[in-house]
Amino acid sequence: MIQETTVADYVIVGAGSSGAALAGRLSNDPRTEVALIEAGPPDKDKFVHIPAAFSKLFRSEVDWDYLTEPQPGLGGRSIYWPRGKTLGGSSSMNAMMWVRGFAADYDEWAALADDSWSFGKVVEYFRRIENVEGGAATDDAGTTGPLTVSRQRSPRALTGAYLEAARETGFPVERANTAQPEGFSQTMVTQKRGARWSTADAYLAPARKRTNLTVLTEATATRVLFEGSAAVGVEYMQGGVRRTVRARKEVVLAGGAINTPQLLMLSGIGDEEQLRRHGIAVRHHLPEVGRNLSDHLVSMLGYRVGSDTLFAAEKLPELANYLVRRRGMLTSNVGEAYGFTRSREELALPDLEMIFAPAPFFDEGLVPGTEHAAILGTILLKPESRGEITLRSADYADKPIIDPRYLSDDGGVDRRAMLEGLRVCEALASAPSLKSRLGEMIRPAVTAPTPLEDVLATALERNSHTLYHPTGTCRMGKDAASVVDPELRVRGVDRLRVADASIMPTIIRGHTHAPCVVIGEKAADLLLRSN
Repeated sequence: MIQETTVADYVIVGAGSSGAALAGRLSNDPRTEVALIEAGPPDKDKFVHIPAAFSKLFRSEVDWDYLTEPQPGLGGRSIYWPRGKTLGGSSSMNAMMWVRGFAADYDEWAALADDSWSFGKVVEYFRRIENVEGGAATDDAGTTGPLTVSRQRSPRALTGAYLEAARETGFPVERANTAQPEGFSQTMVTQKRGARWSTADAYLAPARKRTNLTVLTEATATRVLFEGSAAVGVEYMQGGVRRTVRARKEVVLAGGAINTPQLLMLSGIGDEEQLRRHGIAVRHHLPEVGRNLSDHLVSMLGYRVGSDTLFAAEKLPELANYLVRRRGMLTSNVGEAYGFTRSREELALPDLEMIFAPAPFFDEGLVPGTEHAAILGTILLKPESRGEITLRSADYADKPIIDPRYLSDDGGVDRRAMLEGLRVCEALASAPSLKSRLGEMIRPAVTAPTPLEDVLATALERNSHTLYHPTGTCRMGKDAASVVDPELRVRGVDRLRVADASIMPTIIRGHTHAPCVVIGEKAADLLLRSN
């Protein structure tokens, strides 16, 4: 039996970085009724709000807990992909890094879509979104937006040594979030007075006081409902009961780069051959759904350190410091500093991000550290390799097949770039300011003496994992093959849009939380303007 629970003007699936911002903005208008469907519970877990505790949420009830197919380029390992399953989505369990990306990234989107996605237009959304605590990080930063972005309250002294090592290695140290970063910065974080400030905090907490917003938690969308070619609602499971919510105007999918293409395919929108193989009636043949998957791969070198790392964050003095003053190690986002560089001199823009964590964040964050350690990592910002999301079955409860195909490009460009990034990590570790503080290399675990090139190749195979930035699986474009048009409308059907990381036609040189909030804000403008 199917129960209809509510009717709204707009039905949004997914309460993450984009969906929460979208619901908050749409419900600003008291004449607009909004229903927001979230598969996970409310964001009540205490570890959601303590910044340094985010890895304790891994494989919990607020994590979709995905696993990739075995990756030949990474020694045949399957890579753990955590994704937020709660109000705020991944903004409630990420490392809180607010890294906008390069102006050129958005201008590239504009070339593939339309000028409304150019940096000159997108920067206005950043100003609308940001409320920078403790002084603006950039000249164009916002200061009155709902999402608080702050400087770190208690960065480790080791992080300062890392930034000094960057200077010693020939890199500039600069303000965060300039339009074209060329150096290293201390990380700006989405925190308010030392606690995580997710999109659930920024957008949903105030919006839930409004009578025109209905938030349905622990409600898993199973398919989009259609009448003819028009999306008219969403079917979902909640408490073992199959229910529906109807949309008077439009349905918007904001489930992210994994869940959104999965839901489209379950609803009959995707590659017709795959849909028929699973016994799903084809509503519209759109073969690009699930394709073009791009992710940021990170690899690292780990060093033993004598003291002053986040290994001590759970000690009683640090807990007291956090609870009483909102200071100390527990305010750390773990990735306390980062910087940009090129794997090849001829590149016009950086293709690598370096990252520093004064913490024993090993084994994909799934195994607690056993001693003081620090990590120097490198991130592939513009991978050539592309992967795919496909259905495992027609059952909504079956996790989809995730195959990012890391380091699979024919020319081997991605592998060479990552190895060059690891060489930069080693150079930074050898600079005077860090060399005096770091002990022996403990990751990768290799026997001495092992040639450096072999060490780096081992690190790439054994120590690489996702930086949690899957994108592109419902790519936006002006071409007929794209999944959504520049106004985020799904091609081939009516009254259905996508607003999340899946629409990014190319991955940005930065972190995806910031552009995802932009996408949610922009989607609200598009909906209100067209309806």
